[in-house]
Amino acid sequence: MFKTFVTAMLPVLEIRGAIPVGVASGLDPWLAFAVGFAGNLLPIPFLILLTRLVIEWLKEHSILVKFTSWLEDKGSKEAQKVKKYSFWGLFVLVAIPLPGTGAWTGALVASLLDMRLKRAMPAIALGVAAAGLIVLAVTCGVISVGSMI
Repeated sequence: MFKTFVTAMLPVLEIRGAIPVGVASGLDPWLAFAVGFAGNLLPIPFLILLTRLVIEWLKEHSILVKFTSWLEDKGSKEAQKVKKYSFWGLFVLVAIPLPGTGAWTGALVASLLDMRLKRAMPAIALGVAAAGLIVLAVTCGVISVGSMI
């Protein structure tokens, strides 16, 4: 269970990696979903609140300049897509279980758009749940990835 929780907290893997890890480790699929959901959401409030401050600090101190520029560029591109639809745009960004989307990207976008935590967290949580349900269905064989392409 711990491995599933930690996997869900990692950027890129998030709940999309945690559910297969949990099921492969012998967890009940619904328990893997629940643990993955909780692990994926744990760092998100901190990311929303601190991302902009950390980026500004890094830029002021010339540490990882290329990384901070890349991060801001990635976030700005996604933010332009999300900005028009606000809550629902953020939900869709997080809900699509593809690389480059997810709760970490959603938190970055919410931070760059100065979205309030009480508005961003529900959109991200719903998106994580939707992505998790899709991954759970694929992991359990309910949906074939080949049928989705």
